[in-house]
Parts: sequence; structure tokens; C-alpha cells
Amino acid sequence: MFGSNKKIKSSKIDTLIGQGVEVTGDVKFEGGLHLDGKIKGNVTTSDSAEGSVLVISDRGCVEGDVHVAYAVINGEVTGNVFATEKLELSARARISGNVEYNLLEMASGAEINGQMLHNENEKKLLEHQKEESSANIHHLDDTAATQN
Repeated sequence: MFGSNKKIKSSKIDTLIGQGVEVTGDVKFEGGLHLDGKIKGNVTTSDSAEGSVLVISDRGCVEGDVHVAYAVINGEVTGNVFATEKLELSARARISGNVEYNLLEMASGAEINGQMLHNENEKKLLEHQKEESSANIHHLDDTAATQN
């Protein structure tokens, strides 16, 4: 309107988890998810959900890993956060875990207690997830490890 040709990428909020709601288990969504409550499990977008947005308000909490394209966090995440497109951390954001992102916007007062990794390629994030799951295989002794 005022001479700007910028396209703002936005997604409508399809799902709301209210303040008094606690979900136990993994949540997989498309579109937009606004969280005022608590999720005890991983939060991911479906594979075909480009432009999906997760918004965690200052009352929202996730105890698990977050794998999304876009995330706006003003609440608490206890787990790793993987944002393939953009991660916005508002002033009350608290993350206890590692953060992997493409673009990062962080307000004064936000906290990350973990490692931060800038990753420009979405495919690298997906490969990292696969490597991480195969790295969780443990052997009881050295003879079992040499047999494989």
C-alpha cells in the first residue's frame, strides 16, 4: 500500500489449546496452532504442512521437542526446538534445550539454556532428526556391538 512490495507470510490459527487444557502425548498439526495450555509430548507439523505456525503464549508450555517451520514463543519449552524457517522469541520465552533455526528474532529478556545452531538448509534438519533417532541405539556389551 505504501510502496512496499514485501510479502508477509502468515497462517491462520486453526487450533487453540486453551489455558486450562493439558495434553499428554505427541501433537501433529497443519496450519496454525496457538498454545495457552500445556503439552507433555513432542509438537510437530505434518510433512506437507509448509508455512505452519506454532504460537506459544506466555501461559503456554511444552515438555518435549518442537519441530516446525515457524514458531513464535513467549512461553516455556523444555526440550529441543527445530525451526526450519523462522523462530521468534518474545521477552518471556524460556527454552531449556538446544535450538536449531534458519532465521532467529530474539527479544530482550528471552532465555535459551542450551546450544544454538544456525542451519540454513531444511534438509539438514530432517537428516539430523534421522541421525538422532539412529544414534539412540545402544548395545549392552562390546560383543553385541561387533556382531552387528
